[in-house]
Amino acid sequence: MTRVVVVHRQPDVAAEQAAILRGAGYQVEVCGGPTNYPCPVVHDLPCPLADGADVLVYEAWAAGGSEAGRQLVAHVRDLYADLPLVLTDVDASLSWIETEGPERVRPLVGRPDPEALLAAVGMALADQGMAV
Repeated sequence: MTRVVVVHRQPDVAAEQAAILRGAGYQVEVCGGPTNYPCPVVHDLPCPLADGADVLVYEAWAAGGSEAGRQLVAHVRDLYADLPLVLTDVDASLSWIETEGPERVRPLVGRPDPEALLAAVGMALADQGMAV
């Protein structure tokens, strides 16, 4: 079974995304992110949740502001270069987002509807390892 880690600051949104993914057959773990809990990734240390994941779904603002989000993605990419990363809640203020190369993500503008979330996760899994 494909394992997804959902990282979102808002527990209700994380639960909603987890329910959508579980309904599609994914095994899901949820994390409140570094603004809510100590996060090993921000210190360049492996994350027990991410270690077993097949794909990560991160809220763009999980680390706080735009620069903190950019740094969090950079840390995730340093530790998990081949792990697909879907970034939700993206808006135009996040000019640092890359869709190719070492810090690539699959961005979703705004709060994704169920179809967009499932499509992004599916595409991220299909592209796994191809964008390094």
